[in-house]
Amino acid sequence: MTRPIAILRPEPGGAATAERVRAAGLDPLVLPLFAVVPLDWTPPDPATFDALLLTSANAARHAGPGLDALARLPVLAVGRETARASEHAGLRVIEHGQYGVETLLARQPWSQRLLWLAGRDRIAIEHPAIRAIIPVYASETIAITGAQALSLSGTVALVHSARAMRQLAAQLDTHRIPRTSLRIAAISARAADADGRGWDRVAIAPRPDDTALIEVAQRLAIDP
Repeated sequence: MTRPIAILRPEPGGAATAERVRAAGLDPLVLPLFAVVPLDWTPPDPATFDALLLTSANAARHAGPGLDALARLPVLAVGRETARASEHAGLRVIEHGQYGVETLLARQPWSQRLLWLAGRDRIAIEHPAIRAIIPVYASETIAITGAQALSLSGTVALVHSARAMRQLAAQLDTHRIPRTSLRIAAISARAADADGRGWDRVAIAPRPDDTALIEVAQRLAIDP
């Protein structure tokens, strides 16, 4: 018996992950725990920066008209999905990372002047090249029903962030669904450690991308 794969990320990322899950021969259960909404923001003078740092495809998708004022700046994107969303928004990607933002930033000179277009809720990143941070989107939590929480029992849940891990744990605890009924495929150790108590099994992807995450989930999906 193969367990379903629970996809908790907001749209349109959830649908894209579901396609990849199906392509891997697995059954997706799409149950977003967040909805992404744009924030009001004012673009700064692009002349004061050398490049944009985008750590999520949602920044490119939801930044809105303000992004046009910064289109002359090249983009450092964390991951292929973020790079694709940036190019779709008309931006020029000069580098994208495969092993997380820390690895990407380690290759940047300290004299680089980066503008980070970020989410409202984010993990702090320390690097001298980050000269300013502007939140351009927010991921609002979605409370799921008891029936939806119950449907997660017996699945392998894909956890794309530390915040998603905490929200999953909170929703299951609210509806008294045992954590032992789920297995967790986490995109990073940070995500796995956000609330790592009581799960049946937890595995961490070797790279922070969907392909690696689904490969890990595929192994967890096979009982026992």
